[in-house]
Amino acid sequence: MKLILLGAPGAGKGTQAEIISKKLGIPTISTGNILREAIKNGTPTGLKAKSFMDNGKLVPDDVIIGIVSERVACEDCVNGYILDGVPRTIPQAEALEAAGIHFDAVISIEIEDSVIEARMTGRRVCGKCGASFHITANPPKAEGICDLCGSELVIRKDDAPETVKNRLKVFHAETEALKDFYNKLGILKLVEGNQPIDAATKDILAALGV
Repeated sequence: MKLILLGAPGAGKGTQAEIISKKLGIPTISTGNILREAIKNGTPTGLKAKSFMDNGKLVPDDVIIGIVSERVACEDCVNGYILDGVPRTIPQAEALEAAGIHFDAVISIEIEDSVIEARMTGRRVCGKCGASFHITANPPKAEGICDLCGSELVIRKDDAPETVKNRLKVFHAETEALKDFYNKLGILKLVEGNQPIDAATKDILAALGV
């Protein structure tokens, strides 16, 4: 089963990818992770990516696709994989198809911007041990203090209201179009994201027919 998970930042893609990966026994391929791995291992594509990153430039699509192609050719991907973080744009989706990387299903986790904003701007992280809390969903016992080590909780830059708004804007501008692309290929499945984690997992597995 070869899958792509789509969804806005904070929609729960990472959480669902982890659960589905275990249930189906297939690896989750996160572009961020494989990029770092390729650079660490000094693969030809990894070195190429490093030269762009060292100069503060975005890694071009052909290099990203090269790294994904290298990764999906590995033995643990024989029975399938979940792609997280790529494609982000239509050119990337077209390049994957052209490289012969096809998918069985594309799951889009649907969630309203207002819900995402409440989710992300309510997140608090311990500056010392990294534990994560949420002011409504998972509040600390004492306001602003980490339950685990007693250090101060902070708002990550990524979770600041303006940053969240901006990330959602970029998502809608670039990634929304992918839904049309995969809908035309007949493999798009929509799943409601604003529900408990296990309910969303159940819906995803039902959409996949497993």
